[in-house]
Amino acid sequence: MASVNPFDVSDSDEEAERRPNETVDTERSPSEGAPGPPPGNAFSLPADAEPPTLLLSSNRTSPSGEGMSVSAAATSTMAGGVETRVSVDVIAAQLLRDQYILTALEFHTELLEAGRELPRLRDYFSNPGNFERQSGTPPAKDQVLGPGGPLNRAGSISTLDSLDFARYSDDGNRESDERVAESEVASQERKNFKSSPEIQEPIRPLEKRALNFLVNEYLLKNEYKLSSITFSDENDDQDFELWDDVGLNIPKPPDLLQLYRNGGSTLSSPTDKVDASVGVAFGDLPGNCVSREPQKKPDLSQQVCISKVVQELEYQLNLLNSEKQSLAEQIKKLLSLLQLGFVCTSVILWSEQLPSPFFGELTGIVERCTIMMVSNLTFSCYSRKLSPAFQQALLSFCRMCSESRLGAEVSRIADSEESVMLMLGRCLPHIVPNVLLAKREELIPLILCTACLHPEPKERDQLLHILFNLIKRPDDEQRQMILTGCVAFARHVGPTRVEAELLPQCWEQINHKYPERRLLVAEACGALAPYLPKEIRSSLVLSMLQQMLTEDKADMVREAVVKSLGIIMGYIDDSDKYAQGFELMLLSLGDPSERVVNAVHQVFIPAFAAWTTELGTLHTALIPSLLARIEKLLTQGEHGLDEHKLHVFLSALQSLIPPLFAVVLQNAPFTSRAKPHEDIPAIEVTRFPRPASPLQDMAIIIGNRELLSSLLLLYDHQLEHEGTTGWESLLWVVNQLLPQLIEIVGRINVTSSTCVHEFSRFFWRFCRTFGKIFTNTKVNSIQLPRFSLLSYASAGNGILTKATVPIYATGVLTCYNQEEDRKLLVGFLEDVMTTLSLSHAPLDSLKASFVELGANPVYHELLLTVLWYGVVHTSALVRCTAARMFELLVKGVNETLVAQRVVPALITLSSDPEISVRIATIPAFGTIMETVTQKELLERVKMQLASFLEDPQYQDQHSLHMEIIRTFGRVGPNAEPRFRDDFVLPHLHKLALANNSQSVESKRIDIAIHLFEAYSALSCCFISEEVMVNHFLPGLRCLHADMEQLSPEHEVILGSMIKECEIKVENRGISDAQGSISIASSLVGEDAKTKFLSKMGQLTTSGAMLANVFQRKK
Repeated sequence: MASVNPFDVSDSDEEAERRPNETVDTERSPSEGAPGPPPGNAFSLPADAEPPTLLLSSNRTSPSGEGMSVSAAATSTMAGGVETRVSVDVIAAQLLRDQYILTALEFHTELLEAGRELPRLRDYFSNPGNFERQSGTPPAKDQVLGPGGPLNRAGSISTLDSLDFARYSDDGNRESDERVAESEVASQERKNFKSSPEIQEPIRPLEKRALNFLVNEYLLKNEYKLSSITFSDENDDQDFELWDDVGLNIPKPPDLLQLYRNGGSTLSSPTDKVDASVGVAFGDLPGNCVSREPQKKPDLSQQVCISKVVQELEYQLNLLNSEKQSLAEQIKKLLSLLQLGFVCTSVILWSEQLPSPFFGELTGIVERCTIMMVSNLTFSCYSRKLSPAFQQALLSFCRMCSESRLGAEVSRIADSEESVMLMLGRCLPHIVPNVLLAKREELIPLILCTACLHPEPKERDQLLHILFNLIKRPDDEQRQMILTGCVAFARHVGPTRVEAELLPQCWEQINHKYPERRLLVAEACGALAPYLPKEIRSSLVLSMLQQMLTEDKADMVREAVVKSLGIIMGYIDDSDKYAQGFELMLLSLGDPSERVVNAVHQVFIPAFAAWTTELGTLHTALIPSLLARIEKLLTQGEHGLDEHKLHVFLSALQSLIPPLFAVVLQNAPFTSRAKPHEDIPAIEVTRFPRPASPLQDMAIIIGNRELLSSLLLLYDHQLEHEGTTGWESLLWVVNQLLPQLIEIVGRINVTSSTCVHEFSRFFWRFCRTFGKIFTNTKVNSIQLPRFSLLSYASAGNGILTKATVPIYATGVLTCYNQEEDRKLLVGFLEDVMTTLSLSHAPLDSLKASFVELGANPVYHELLLTVLWYGVVHTSALVRCTAARMFELLVKGVNETLVAQRVVPALITLSSDPEISVRIATIPAFGTIMETVTQKELLERVKMQLASFLEDPQYQDQHSLHMEIIRTFGRVGPNAEPRFRDDFVLPHLHKLALANNSQSVESKRIDIAIHLFEAYSALSCCFISEEVMVNHFLPGLRCLHADMEQLSPEHEVILGSMIKECEIKVENRGISDAQGSISIASSLVGEDAKTKFLSKMGQLTTSGAMLANVFQRKK
């Protein structure tokens, strides 16, 4: 709708009727309330209209400040003294021109009550733009110049305080005089502030709310989203979306930037919108502003007036320039329509009639022409002469709706990229809730594209909020899609907008009730890390992830947090954050969830190690810190080692082996000579241990596989031929790391299989990573001399009894599987077995070696070879040790090897001249009975054990009897039931009975204690009634007789065991009797059932015959 000029002084329709001699055009535009031009001349003026040169801009009065304008005076002069009646339209124009808005409003109300609506007043008061306050405009017309400068007129439209809008505001009980008083007080405060800034009254509530609104608006416009959120939370009693919530009945003032630039100076500005088509007459300017005597030098007040005139003219010039640009755009649109072939003769006619100074009416012409073109397009016929009213009435039968929100969007087609973005920003919030949850990811491209290109920060924030809340509980695929969009958004908008727009969305959902949403936040922090400012990356994002790691209860969220922390460590460049990163590594390694710990090894530790490599602190700070913690743990754990913490530290060290080897290669003397080329042989597949993740792959750490292959060739050549002189990183490994590790290993309890296993794995990966030449020349050169210098006398307290033996055997000597390597391992184990046996030292280190190696079937043959060496050894001590080692090996060896290698060796040892060797074979025979299922093997073992029990030469062998009882108690519960009932329990009964007649009390108590332990273990097994009555209960009674004399505390327990067994026997007899009765009854029941079914089978389908079946026989 074109703007209405309320100051176009022309007569109303009523006045035109009263003066028939004057030509008045009453035709008006369909879209305007202002009068249109007459048919004859488009811009001819009525006879009583004021000349155009006397028109003033819409917000200025005459310089004299009188209520009557110059144009009115001119009109009265032209009348020549003839009494004429002034039209109501002239009066309305004069009131509006002089800014008597209340009078004009009262006048408009009276006309409406009289049934005479004046279009000028109607259009003026219906246009809200006439009541908007403009910033940076010239002074209002009510500010007349006085001797001391501009004088403010009370009740001016410049403040709109004189209008009674209180009844439409939130605090409508206030009266007009209160608002005027408030304005006067505010004016006085401004004066006081200018005179003495230190004297100020306290801020008022409404002033505080207004300033809060402006501050929040400033924060949002300048991308301080987080500060704006905090500021809004601190002022939760105020709605920062609406200015009306402030409570002041004035339009929204300019923003803080504009107020700052104005600096409090009173810039001249019109308070109402100006119709640019109205010119400024020189006579309307303040008369006392221009000196009428050029020979006199103007004084200061005149210079001020002249500057005011210049400002006024510059302001009018700017308005005209802006209108010129808008009209040029409208002309382009008109020309584009004309180029489409719609020839509009009316447009040509109007264009020819328009003089160049009067382009103000071009807007209405364009609208009329557009209506005509649409009608031509609609009917496609120039011969039809339908009136526009008829056309509109005809088209009204097309069912269209433009009043609703959607109808307005549909009827308004976007004609530029910006308008498309604005349309999407308006429509997407209404589209998203109506899309199925399973298909909402289809909206992600639209949301992201709009959020990237939309000009309004508030709308962008809303769209990103929709993106993060698009799906209630997004699954893995949906989260990946959202993250892909976030990364694309970050690439497009840059770090500043990512920080200001995306990070607040993550912060809002950090404590969301659904773990899927928190998981999205954790993954987003890692995905956005490369696109964030480095300060934010190492502070805010790191703190967010640390909080989620310590507080979140969902394993999958903490796993994603650890991975994102790893990504952060890959991009962080603040060396002060090293300590925080180290603590985060230890914290995540101690997580109870296995998936979180795996994520630490796969992502966090490799990334953290890469950063410490750049800092040069991998081998100077990180690895020594972990070693110091292990040593402290061993020192504190003399009475009980915390094996879990040891595992945490060792696993971290193990994950640092590839980065450490990369440091050795990259700082070697030959690094500058390494150049990848095609002639370099490929790296063997088994050269390095299988990495836990791609980040631990040596080729990826170095850069590429060709460069790694070249470095490895030079590395092996350097170690083999040139040595380590000047190679500081490798010298640190050889001279500091390895000796410290060996010292730590020597302090470990050899009986802790967990610790032995952890250190064995570490040394195995360490030696495999550093290569065979390094292992042979550096590791073995440190270890083997220490073992070879031992004598038999010192072996009991030396290194052979510590965990160093199994860790060296399983962690170092098993790294490579060639024949010479296997021979080295066999020779080492044979030497250890011989040395420990001959020195009567504990065998724990040898047992730990056999347990660790026996877990891998690859080494079974090798271990049997070592044991056969002991079987045929000349020393009975070595043969005895070999016999005891078979017990450890039998459980993991397959039955074929047991039959072919183990049993023959044990049979050989069972006939050894030394009784101690024969006794040492009993535990191994018992283990075979426990694990083997082949009947032939079981019979052979049974026969050998029977020979130990029944051969007269062993009747007085107290040690043999104790070993057999101990073995029966250990293997009896797991042995075959038939073997237990037919062999174990009867022989225990015989041993208990024989012990009653034992004359030596010490032997008698030893046998009794072992029997008690064996019977306690066997009492949990199912024992048949016959065996219970014939062997188990009699054996217990014999043992009870011994305990009555030897150990009363055991006698009480045995008494209760005997009673329980007797009750079991009695209950079993009763249950057997009941079982026979139930069997008989079931047989009777089955017989009755058979008879009944046979009877039913004889029936036909007759219902009468079926009923006869259930009749009682007479």
